[in-house]
Amino acid sequence: MKTIQKTAIALAASGLFATAAFAQTAPAAAPEAPEASPVTANVTLTNDYRYRGITQTNYMPAVQGGFDYAHESGLYIGNWNSTISWISDQNPVGTSAPLEMDFYAGFKKELIAPGFASDFGVLQYYYPAKGFSSSFMQNPNSTELYAAQNFTFGALTGFVKLSYAVTTLFGIPNSSGSMYPDLTLNYDTGIWGLTANGHIGYQYIAGQPNTTTGYGTTPNNISYTDWKLGMTKDFGGGLSAQVSYISTNANPTWYQTGGNQTTWAGRGGANFSVTKAF
Repeated sequence: MKTIQKTAIALAASGLFATAAFAQTAPAAAPEAPEASPVTANVTLTNDYRYRGITQTNYMPAVQGGFDYAHESGLYIGNWNSTISWISDQNPVGTSAPLEMDFYAGFKKELIAPGFASDFGVLQYYYPAKGFSSSFMQNPNSTELYAAQNFTFGALTGFVKLSYAVTTLFGIPNSSGSMYPDLTLNYDTGIWGLTANGHIGYQYIAGQPNTTTGYGTTPNNISYTDWKLGMTKDFGGGLSAQVSYISTNANPTWYQTGGNQTTWAGRGGANFSVTKAF
């Protein structure tokens, strides 16, 4: 979400510079373009909120939205929110946390070359819970540090990113130090405002004990890989839509959802969303 908003700011800024350059050579003074606002906002409707490939809403729709403030120095701060159900789905004693609230701040600047922005920041996941029972699961609130390098090669753009958990991750015991490296690629087809999207990431969960069975001792396999292939359509005016296929190789016996915890939360499926940026 942050990437979308920073891209919108950059496009608005480039349009402003182009207008100013034209005014210097035009025979008559052109009206000044309004200055791009450092504050942007967004609202999204999706058929399924997937986070790192895992459904957060038991394959049901979600409403999402947030805002960003980006200073010309490269400093930024923002908030993003989504409806969820996974905490209440996994807790049989009545815990309710219907909302995920993300708060983040960082620094993003083209330190290497134009089109190659470096991004460093901190992200706090906060789940306002009612009736929380620590006897069933640890506090799901989590904090991650992240570093990303954006790149541009003609019509191909994207970024590589590493997220590092400085607290336990989403209530998983002893998981401080978990990491998520990922790669995202976007290719502007130049046709009808369509952009092809690809993503792959690996969620490493730290601190998990080995499991002893009749066949010996083996690692508790809860780390996994997720991937995504899709298309985004830009309708202009800040309105866009995307369709994609998302899947994982997450352990079905551990990543479960639903009231009876019998549904695999990482199975492959189609994802649709419509976003309006302001």
